[in-house]
Amino acid sequence: MCSSDHVTFSNSETNRMTMSVTTAVSGIVVIVLSISVVHSWREWEVTYTSTEICAIKGSTVEMHCTYTYPPRINSISTTVQNIFWFIYLPNVEPVDLRIDSKYAGRVWYHCGTNDCTLRITDLRESDSAVYRLRLITNQPGGNYTGSPGVSLSVTGVEVQTIHKSQCLTHWCSKLEMQCHSNCLPHHSSYIWYKNGHMTSTESLYSGYFYSEDSISCAIKPHETFPSPSVYPVVSKFWFRPDRSHWLRTHFLLWDLSKDSQHADRFQFLEREKGHSTLRISDLRKTDSAEYRFKFTTQSFQWGNISPGTTLTVTDPDVQVQVVWSSTSPQLICQSSCFPSGHSFFVWYKNEEEILGESSSLYTKYADGPDSYSCAYEGHRSNPVYAPKVPSVTRTAPGDIMKGSLVSLTCSSEANPLPKYSWYRKAQTLVSKEKQLFFQSIQPSDSGEYYCTAENVLGKRISEYIFINVKYGPKTSIVLMTPSGMIVEGDSVNLTCSTDANPAAKHTWYKENQPLLASPVSIYHFTAISSEDSGNYSCKSENQYGQITSNSLFIDVKYPPRLPSVSVSPSAEIVEGSSVTLTCSSDANPAANYTWYKENESSPKASGQNFTITDFRTEHSGSYYCNAQNLRGQHRSTLHLIAVASTRKAAVTGTITAVFLAITLVMVFLCIRKCKWFTQQSKDGEKPSSEEQVNMDPVYDTPSAVAEGEPSGHQDDLHYSTIRFSQNQADALYSNIGRGQLYGHKDEEASEAEYTAVKCDNSSRAKGTRYQGNGEDTFTLYSTVKHS
Repeated sequence: MCSSDHVTFSNSETNRMTMSVTTAVSGIVVIVLSISVVHSWREWEVTYTSTEICAIKGSTVEMHCTYTYPPRINSISTTVQNIFWFIYLPNVEPVDLRIDSKYAGRVWYHCGTNDCTLRITDLRESDSAVYRLRLITNQPGGNYTGSPGVSLSVTGVEVQTIHKSQCLTHWCSKLEMQCHSNCLPHHSSYIWYKNGHMTSTESLYSGYFYSEDSISCAIKPHETFPSPSVYPVVSKFWFRPDRSHWLRTHFLLWDLSKDSQHADRFQFLEREKGHSTLRISDLRKTDSAEYRFKFTTQSFQWGNISPGTTLTVTDPDVQVQVVWSSTSPQLICQSSCFPSGHSFFVWYKNEEEILGESSSLYTKYADGPDSYSCAYEGHRSNPVYAPKVPSVTRTAPGDIMKGSLVSLTCSSEANPLPKYSWYRKAQTLVSKEKQLFFQSIQPSDSGEYYCTAENVLGKRISEYIFINVKYGPKTSIVLMTPSGMIVEGDSVNLTCSTDANPAAKHTWYKENQPLLASPVSIYHFTAISSEDSGNYSCKSENQYGQITSNSLFIDVKYPPRLPSVSVSPSAEIVEGSSVTLTCSSDANPAANYTWYKENESSPKASGQNFTITDFRTEHSGSYYCNAQNLRGQHRSTLHLIAVASTRKAAVTGTITAVFLAITLVMVFLCIRKCKWFTQQSKDGEKPSSEEQVNMDPVYDTPSAVAEGEPSGHQDDLHYSTIRFSQNQADALYSNIGRGQLYGHKDEEASEAEYTAVKCDNSSRAKGTRYQGNGEDTFTLYSTVKHS
């Protein structure tokens, strides 16, 4: 047998088993509730005579409606192209009942100009549903379904036992029964049949029953649709041995009448005394089994070990095979249940029957976007169609972390089943499987992906899915632009180059001390200076990690700064002694030094130190050093002054005495000068830029003054001359020496002893730099004792 057919097993209590195919008996419609419902949309209307109908199983029902539609829309005359009834199911395309295999041979239409009637015969409980009318017109979008439709409920008539008691003998039972149906009208009349003969017309029946007796009922005027006969024996039922099992000491049989899974497909018919029929509708492969019948009375049982009837159900497997030809796909209707010889087939396109196509080979062009199916004797194949737009799903929702397992799945509805391919953007083929796996996904896998689904009827492409792999900073490098030599004043950028997703935030360090935290990866020097030299690094971080870069050393080049000069020894320089001049300057690269003497073009020496081993009077003068590198040069001047002396033996003592005398005299003169300036300010007089102060002679002993020694005895007379300067550029000298007696010859003057002392302005210390005439000058004075 093919599935969806129905089979009947017949069994008699005389151990006679038969199997036959049966048909239902027509009956009369039972209608409950008759109201008028109008559904309108502009001029579209469908009116159902009844919206709720309850009918007895096995009877016939009719549903009637009228409809209207606009005669013209947008200057186009409306023509009804098709009218059909269908079962309303949410989100399911309407299917004409005439092509539904479950209604094959049981549906009849009678449609006029503005009305249409549906008749369904041999009603089944599975026919309970909501039925609606659908109009198909030539207008664009002119398809209309009438709501709410007709709700049909189908129920059967059955005998129910209300009370049971035993008779005086074990062979008898006293039963009280009623005829029951969910669709019974009020004040119904009943007919009772015992052993096939009418016995009562009461609503309830009570009587004595033996094992061979049967009872059934019917509702007037539907006597031709009686209930199944009931045999008041102890037990009788159909069962399947493969679903039975041992329970302790006896074999527990599976009563099919108590199996709720088969209630709508299994019918147990007993219309003839001593016969039991099992009727199975809508056959399925799972119904393939051996079926046995067992009955038990007070003194007899049968069917435990007796052979039953074996049913084998073969799936009709009606299907459309797609064969690719040189020009287009060809469709062939096939099934394992087709008989030999010529057969009649029905073809459907987008669920609508194609008129004129009755061969197993579809002769027209099959367009990919459409769906096609075929049917044979009420058995309908699944439709074949090109793939729908594929959908893409991804495992592990949320952020995709580097190294994690990620899979993409491509799904598409299609028949035949499609083949899948995965592509990366720009048509790069990645996989030919339904699923695309990344066992350990990497940042290089980030990008847009899409999949394709393809069968012999067509090919569709999914939407793009973006894979964004997140990870913490992997590397961090400091780059400098420009990359060559950095000169003071240049504009310099440091870039923290790192690989991270999302972008990292950067913190800059100099010599491991934080400078700036910023999402920007560039640290900018508008005009870099020598103080900016040093080691720089950056730390890159996001929510998934952090990393510190290598250090980059910035070496800022700059010209020599103002040189500083010094003389050694720094005390009084004795003629003939060694004098070393030292010059130093801050520069990058290091400066080269050259020594010059004023008014001489050729250099005196090169190097940071310049040594005069045997200093003479002619060496006195102004010296300057020149510091130079590739970026520029700078110079500083040193003044050396020689002063003659007449006594060599007293050099050491004289120097000490003269130093002390000078110190005392300078302190005295400074105090006096301050008082003088104060007095001048009070008198409103402005002092001259230069004053010459002459002091009285200073004698070695007080007696020299008191006694008034003649000039010829004043060899030890000392005097001092001090010159003050208001100008910073002018030197202050103090000459202290032993004076001559009046009347001495000039040649004796050469034996006089002098000491020269420079006194700078109090606002500037020794060695202070200043700039004049575009050149910085460092001035140092020294004395040279000449013998």
